[in-house]
Amino acid sequence: MTAAYTGPTLVAVAHGSPDPRAQHTVRALLRRVRALRPTVRVELGHLETDQPLLADTLRGLRGEPVLVPLLFGRGYHIKHDIPGVLAEAGHHSAAVAACLGPHPLLVDALHGRLLQAGYRGGPVVLAAAGSRDPESAAGTRYTAGMLAARLGGVPVVPAYASAAAPTVPEAVAGLRAAGHREIAVASCFAAPGYFATRCAEAAPGVVSAPLGAHPALARLLLHRYDQAVAARRSALVA
Repeated sequence: MTAAYTGPTLVAVAHGSPDPRAQHTVRALLRRVRALRPTVRVELGHLETDQPLLADTLRGLRGEPVLVPLLFGRGYHIKHDIPGVLAEAGHHSAAVAACLGPHPLLVDALHGRLLQAGYRGGPVVLAAAGSRDPESAAGTRYTAGMLAARLGGVPVVPAYASAAAPTVPEAVAGLRAAGHREIAVASCFAAPGYFATRCAEAAPGVVSAPLGAHPALARLLLHRYDQAVAARRSALVA
């Protein structure tokens, strides 16, 4: 017997990718989220490329959902694209949860994927999508610092696939110039795609897989959802 849904619908907002592995990976993540919280309805919407598009998902819902971006920094997509889609779909008062990073659960997922890839020590390049928004870059730097602490103080250098510097090859070159030879790349991507592949190709050694359906990432989605639900309730009481 299926448990009745309680609370607002969780709408996971993915970027979308022409890589067919991306949607498969995101859907696997959401299956894990549903297994962890079967009383919450979980839906998917994409900002571009993949179906369903976020606007179409929102039009099919009753009540105001909680959007949880599958994004790791507060950049253009969160500050401009998502509010624009909400306005287009008529969900002006829908809650938008915080992005996935920085957070200790994100570091758990990054650390776990590194170990699965065979990481045994040495400096790490934290590969992220990149954004011109300084708030997004600051979040990536903070995540890099948290991952460095988790790894015992080894250097962790944030690097980007686009829109920001350094690139992953530049970060690798900088670590090599400093005398490091064993350099790993930690992929801070939710799913496979162009950016993740491009960064992996620049890795000189160990490179972790995208975070995908890692258990810590599923728990982080629900944590962001719970935070947004609690904030909405507090606002209604105030």
